[in-house]
Amino acid sequence: MSKTLEFFFDVGSPTTYLAWTQLPKIAADAGVDITWKPMLLGGVFKATGNQSPIAIPAKGKYTLADMQRFATRYGVPMAFNPFFPINTLILMRGAAGYLGTANFHTYLQAVFTALWVEQKNMGDPAVVAQVLSAAGLDPQEFERLVNDEEVKQRLKDITEDAIKRGAFGAPIFFVDGEMHFGQDRLDFVAEALQR
Repeated sequence: MSKTLEFFFDVGSPTTYLAWTQLPKIAADAGVDITWKPMLLGGVFKATGNQSPIAIPAKGKYTLADMQRFATRYGVPMAFNPFFPINTLILMRGAAGYLGTANFHTYLQAVFTALWVEQKNMGDPAVVAQVLSAAGLDPQEFERLVNDEEVKQRLKDITEDAIKRGAFGAPIFFVDGEMHFGQDRLDFVAEALQR
C-alpha cells in the first residue's frame, strides 16, 4: 500500500520555503506524490495562539541564523525578506486557486523565489503582478482567482482542516496521518515514508 504525504504550507513562512526546496526529492525517493495543501498561516496562528519565532527577539536572531545554516546545507539560495511579515491572504488564495492546475508549480516557484531569494515586497499588488507576468502567468487571471468565492472557501477549508488535525505553524507534513512539524524534521518525514 502506497504512503500518503500531505504538505500544509504558507508561502510567507521562510522555513516553508526551505521545506519546499527539499520535499519533492524526498517524495520522489520514496515513490510517493505530494498532496499540496495551501493554508493561511495567520489563521492557524490566530486559532492556536501561536506566533512567528521572529516575534521573540532572541529566538528570532537564532532562527534567522539557523535558516541560513539549512539553506547552506541544502545548497539553495535564501535571503530573509526585509518586508517580513507579509500578509499572505491574497498569495495563499492564489495558491488555492492554482491548486490542481498546470500553473500551480509555476506559481509556487515564482512566489517563493520572489519572497525568499529576491526579497520582493509581495504585499504590494503591483509587485505581485510583475512577478506573475515574468513567470508567464496572467495577473488578470490571478485577480479573478483570488476573488472567486469557491477559491476563498477552499483556502478556508484547508486551513480549518489543518487546525482540526493539530497544526499550529508551518510547514506541517502528514505521512499516513502522522504529523511532523518544521523543515528541520524532514529527516523524520523521509524515514516515515520509507517504513
